[in-house]
Amino acid sequence: MNKEAEAPEEVEKSLFEAPPIAEQERMVEAILFATSEPVTVRELEARMPHGCDPAEALAHLRKRYEGRGVRVVRVGDAWAVRTAPDLAFLMQKETVETRKLSRAAIETLAIISYHQPVTRAEIEEIRGVSVSRGTVDQLLEMEWIRFGRRKMTPGRPVTFVVTQDFLDHFGLESARDLPGLKELRSAGLLENRPPPSMMPRAGEGDVDAEEEAAEGQSELFED
Repeated sequence: MNKEAEAPEEVEKSLFEAPPIAEQERMVEAILFATSEPVTVRELEARMPHGCDPAEALAHLRKRYEGRGVRVVRVGDAWAVRTAPDLAFLMQKETVETRKLSRAAIETLAIISYHQPVTRAEIEEIRGVSVSRGTVDQLLEMEWIRFGRRKMTPGRPVTFVVTQDFLDHFGLESARDLPGLKELRSAGLLENRPPPSMMPRAGEGDVDAEEEAAEGQSELFED
């Protein structure tokens, strides 16, 4: 009786025989190269034939690309093909324009990365100064942060979290690996501070200007 009961399952499985793992690896490689954004395992599974194991194919592909000019890297919960870190200098000529972030934006981004999900009030408490709407809008426009879930506290304030674009830009697997000042400067996102004589006066323009002119505010960003 048991053999007869198992027979239908065996027939059903044989109807959906998966391609060889080498062919699955080629499929994953093709998808990653053709897609500009990182791709999750679930998305790979949805594109590939029934019965494929994209996770196993990814493991084989990662090993195949070890030591090559490009690598298969993890970005959050997704995967992408990226230039090997030691060859990044070869891509510098391809950079057309570098976008600078203000010191206030860098500090706000750092706080969100370390403390996400975090509310505006919590950011201001950590920084000790009000966060201007323009600072948050700039980070939202760059798609480096996004709105998270509302906190279950009075007023249900909205929270902020970093995005996959932020992780992908810095080649991070997790938001815990926040780049330091050296990495931010090499990426052109933070300029060296001008001499004190050229610093803007506190209180002019953005509410963050007061902190921009203050001394000793870089404890969170030491190299």
